[in-house]
Amino acid sequence: MAGWNPFKRKTATKAAQVDATPPAVVKPLIRESHRRTAETGGLPRFKSTASDQVSSRGGDRFAAVRARLRDAFTPSQPVADRRFFAGREDVLRAVIRSIEDQRLHVVLYGERGIGKTSLLHVLTQAASEARYIVVYTSCGANSKFDETFRAAAAEIPLLFHSGYSPTATEAEKGATLADLLPAEPLTPRKFGDLASKLTGTRVLIILDEFDRVDSGAFRRDVAELIKNLSDRLGRVQLVLAGVAADLTELVEHIPSIRRNIFALRVPKMTETEVLQIVANGERETDLKFDADASASVVTVARGSPYLASLLCHHAGHAALDDGRNVVQPADVARAVDMAVTEFEGRLPKPVQAHVRRLFDQGRAEVLALAARAALSSDGIVSAAEIAASGEITARKAEEIINALVAEGLLRPNLDGGDERFAFVEDGLPTLIWMTWAQHNLQSDTQPARTPAVAAS
Repeated sequence: MAGWNPFKRKTATKAAQVDATPPAVVKPLIRESHRRTAETGGLPRFKSTASDQVSSRGGDRFAAVRARLRDAFTPSQPVADRRFFAGREDVLRAVIRSIEDQRLHVVLYGERGIGKTSLLHVLTQAASEARYIVVYTSCGANSKFDETFRAAAAEIPLLFHSGYSPTATEAEKGATLADLLPAEPLTPRKFGDLASKLTGTRVLIILDEFDRVDSGAFRRDVAELIKNLSDRLGRVQLVLAGVAADLTELVEHIPSIRRNIFALRVPKMTETEVLQIVANGERETDLKFDADASASVVTVARGSPYLASLLCHHAGHAALDDGRNVVQPADVARAVDMAVTEFEGRLPKPVQAHVRRLFDQGRAEVLALAARAALSSDGIVSAAEIAASGEITARKAEEIINALVAEGLLRPNLDGGDERFAFVEDGLPTLIWMTWAQHNLQSDTQPARTPAVAAS
């Protein structure tokens, strides 16, 4: 909106706001406040019960739609239902072919929020339908090889061991491969020996969030296990996934296992795939996003399934709060407001204040160009990547980098050479980009515009 400045609005004192508001405006607000209080009984209530049933209290005619909206857009959780899985068909197909046709182990990597875990959930469903035994593990900082793979062995029934018949007493009693493991610490060789005895089934062991593991020994043992399983034609395959800019960053000892793995960097979503997220939600909720609202979601999300889901979630509720089941650009603008508040809460206050100050100084588009480039390249940015859009010259891009380094918002990326830089906080590019969107969503009928500065 022309002249709209949310930062000035936020920093104004209450006294100044009251003094500046004419009575003709205050009285209707008071009446509306009284009306809402009478309708709701004062304080907000939950709109559904803990059993996910619509609450019998209150008169929300959109209560059922809200319930479906919560299931359709889940920004804080991975997609678990294939009805809501958008795009990624080519990625999923490539992963399945590498597992099924080439008997490779799989490594998926990419930035946070790009949809790796959702992809793993859908892969798990597809593999389970094909009667694979799927063992899913979410790694932690203190994950250990012994406990991780003992737990995996406990999921594999003993009846698939070639040394035991299905009618063996142990098999009939529900014994597992874990019952055959020695008491001493498990090694990659011992687990590989056991896996080589499997017959009549195939096993996928999925290690999600592999990047969180602090132990170099764990990473080395997993790499050794991949080599061991491949050399012995084991019917067990590993799928690793984690936040990383490249393959080497995620898995140690890459040269020894490179020919045994299929590695894929999960890409940003295309505009068509982001629109599919919107369409999936429309189909399941009976909400309708008008064309301009959908365009704003695509522009602001920048190919991130997390941001797209977050915006659709908030925008859908904003429309329902206004008594509509059609989502308009103004609802997306309100969704961006809520998202900015969320992201601010995840960053230190001095960083928040620094960003607000630069926006107030008229440097919004400079910040937005750097943030956009960082969001397109796993949080790392260079002048060449900023200039790649063709909207500014290489010299201007260099000036942007130098200015943000001088402001203390960018630092040299030690792993990326002298030419690349990282924001000082992981969530900073997202906050900057969303704050830019907050300032530039023009009206109820226009999607957000792309930032551009003078190509001097």
